[in-house]
Order: sequence, then structure tokens, then C-alpha cells
Amino acid sequence: MGAHATARDIRQQIVDGATSAEATCEAALAAIREGDATIGAFLHVDAAGALDAARAIDARSDKASLPLAGVPVAVKDNICTAGVRTTAGSRMLDTFVPPYDATVVTRLRAAGAVIVGKTNCDEFAMGSSTENSAYFPTKNPWDVTRTPGGSSGGSAAAVAAGFSPIALGSDTGGSVRQPAAFCGVVGLKPTYGRVSRYGLIAFGSSLDQVGTFGQTVHDAALLYDVIAGPDAFDSTASSHPVSPTVAQLDRPLGPVRLGVPRAMLAEGVEADVRAAFDAALEAWRSAGAELVDIDLPHAPHAIPVYYLVAPAEASSNLARYDGVRYGFRAAVGPRDSLEAMYERTRDAGFGAEVKRRILIGTYVLSAGYYDAFYLKAQQVRTLIRDDYTRAFEGVDAIVMPTTPSAAFRLGERVDHPLQMYLNDVFTVSANLAGVPAVSVPCGLTAERLPVGVQVVGPAFAEGRILQIAHALESRMPTMTR
Repeated sequence: MGAHATARDIRQQIVDGATSAEATCEAALAAIREGDATIGAFLHVDAAGALDAARAIDARSDKASLPLAGVPVAVKDNICTAGVRTTAGSRMLDTFVPPYDATVVTRLRAAGAVIVGKTNCDEFAMGSSTENSAYFPTKNPWDVTRTPGGSSGGSAAAVAAGFSPIALGSDTGGSVRQPAAFCGVVGLKPTYGRVSRYGLIAFGSSLDQVGTFGQTVHDAALLYDVIAGPDAFDSTASSHPVSPTVAQLDRPLGPVRLGVPRAMLAEGVEADVRAAFDAALEAWRSAGAELVDIDLPHAPHAIPVYYLVAPAEASSNLARYDGVRYGFRAAVGPRDSLEAMYERTRDAGFGAEVKRRILIGTYVLSAGYYDAFYLKAQQVRTLIRDDYTRAFEGVDAIVMPTTPSAAFRLGERVDHPLQMYLNDVFTVSANLAGVPAVSVPCGLTAERLPVGVQVVGPAFAEGRILQIAHALESRMPTMTR
């Protein structure tokens, strides 16, 4: 496996017999051993399990029927993997080993993918920099003094560093798209309900969605095609028919109208990000797209709405982590003294950011405040969703920067949570509205940090937004570190 070989190329080489799944897996594991001590993308590397899976692929005579035959894949550590430790980046789940696979993992295995390990993330997916992991921060492969983004920073960094060509993450308010932009890779958040959440450790149940990372739009689409679809284990999974997206990518783009919400870009966007976004608009124009100014009048309210709704759902979802069924009991030995019990449990619970969000969520759901905060937020959420519905009556997709800045320095915003939250200004609306969005690289800043542009589409329009992203990708220069 080359340092940055694509999933498509790796699969084809294995199917053609040019290499083996085992050799590919060994190369990926070697790359992780050599490079991850610096990056910190993985919390757990399952070398033995990966090699067993790779050998099983090599023994099959029907490899050509497997869409991910022998392809290494990394999985965010809030997605359950049977027999493999899954912590969600939290000491609360330090010893948790799931007895079952998440549906997306079951589908990966059925497609012939080789899961090499579990990636670092902000604790319970709450964060925008992977600095809220209870274990260690992940570093950006483009500049190790900077964050890879979050909460799926480990998965984005694993793809950017060439440890695996594709990876799974989860996106509650931008946690796939923002790290994809910071790390110069492609990140797709599907329509809410398009991908099963069974086996995804919950943060905000009406917002969470498993998403995909790839070095190219094709790879992100290939992974999406494998995991998308109905699931009897998830009552929120949609029964809407699934149309494969990979086959659509190389078709002519045809007439396409792209909406640009220019009022959202009026302030707060760094000059280099704005310049890269403008270059992306010109590339789409050269591909035949018509650019249309649109208005999303309730977009300025998206951040406060999200940071009321998401903590409220987190407060409910995390109530099960009470120290009886998870966490403290596993951290304390049966013969420990009271002093030893205190020492071992002091740091075994939730981290500061998770506590902050639980407290906010509990407050806004409490008697006397529910109507003023949570109910009002849900009403404004409906207005945000209606803005998108009206916009899509006149345009095929909406385009905007993925983030207002490039990757910021590690430690820069740890003590400034509001500043950290504002980094999600362009991403949270898609989760509130439940629509699909993809981030694709569109250039570099003067400091040679990646910039991403986001394509947002109507519900179940993954094929169209990926096609639009692919049209841009094919017209932009290759970005190299």
C-alpha cells in the first residue's frame, strides 16, 4: 500500500492479484507503527484481528464481488466493534468491550474491509479539536502543532497521514466535515437516518449520523455506498431507497444551480479561507454551474440552537453512565482501601467538556426553563429547516466554506469554549435540518494549511452533492504537504 493510495486502487490491485490483502494490511500496520506515535490518530490498533481478516479475504475466490476487498479502514472509537475495546474517548468506558458490532461495522466486514483499529475522538464526540479525549490529543498531519479538528479528528488524521485510505466518523454538528477540512480530506455527513446508528454510542440522538472519510470523493462515496440503507435494528433508519453514488460521479454535471449564502460570509471568515472559497466558486462556474445568491435568514441562530438541543439530548443519553453499569465499578478493585478507591476513581468519570454539556442540558430541560430554552430552540430549529427547504426549491445545492478558519493551534481554544463552538458556524445547520453535506478540499492558506468547501443538498441527495464535489475536485490542483 502506497503512503496515500486510494481505496479504489488498493481494492483493484488485490482483486487483480497484484498484491494481497495480507500484504496491504501489513503495510498499513507498519505505517501506523512508524507514524502514529507522532500523530496519535489511534486509541487501539487491532493488528491480530486485522491480519486474520486480511488472510480470510485472500482465501476467498469471490474477491471481485466485494466492494472493499482487503481495503484497510479505521473506525472512530464511539462505534461498537465486537471484542475490540470501544471507549468513545472516555475514561468512563475505559474497559468496555462491546459484545456486538455496530451495523456499519457489520456492513464493512461483509464488504471485505479490514478494520485496522479504533481512532481517537473528543470524549463522547463532544468537541471540535480532539483535545477533549480522555487519553491524548491527536495532531494534524499537515502541522503537528495544530488540531486535526473534532470530534472525529483521529479518523481524519488517519486518512490524511496515509494510515488508512478511508475511515468512519460520526457527525453531530460537523464532526466529520470540520476535521476533513482541517486535514485536507473528504468528509461526508449523510442525510439523517440514511445510515444506521445501531451501535453508535449516542450523543445527540436527533443529530448524530455516521459519516465517511476518504482521500478522494470517490473513496468517501464508495464507503458510503457500503454502509447506507435501512436497518431493522434502528427505528430511525430510513426505508428510502438507496441509489449507489459511485456510478454517478463521472457523469456530466449537467445544468446545476448552486446557492451561495453570502450574508453568512460577511464577517468572521479568514481571508485565506474566503480566497479559497472564491476559487472553488470559479471552478464550479467553469464546470457549467450557475451561482445564485440565496438567503438563509435563520442561520445566525444555528449555533445557539445547536448548543441547546445537543446538550439536552446528551444529558438524557449520558444518564446511563452512573458509575454502576459503566465506569467507576470497572476502575475499582474489590479490595481497594477508601483512599485507593478515591485515587482510582477521581479521573475515571466524565471530562470537563462532557460535564459542561450535561449541566447545560439538564438546566435547559428543567422545570421552569424547558419552555424558555429547549422548546424555543426546537421551534427555531424548524425555521432553520424551513429555510433550507425553501432554498432547495430554487437551487440544487448550497455551497459555503466548511469552517471560518484553517486548523488552529493545539491549546489555543481549550479555555475558550464559546470560541471553540463558533468554529461550527457553517456545519451545524445541516444536522439541525437533517440534510446531507460533504466537505471537499479547495486550497491551502499562506501557511499551507488545508481549506475545505462544503456542499449541502436536499434530503437523500447524496449522489448529487458528491457529484458536485467530484466536479470541483477534478478541477482543483493536487494539494501536497
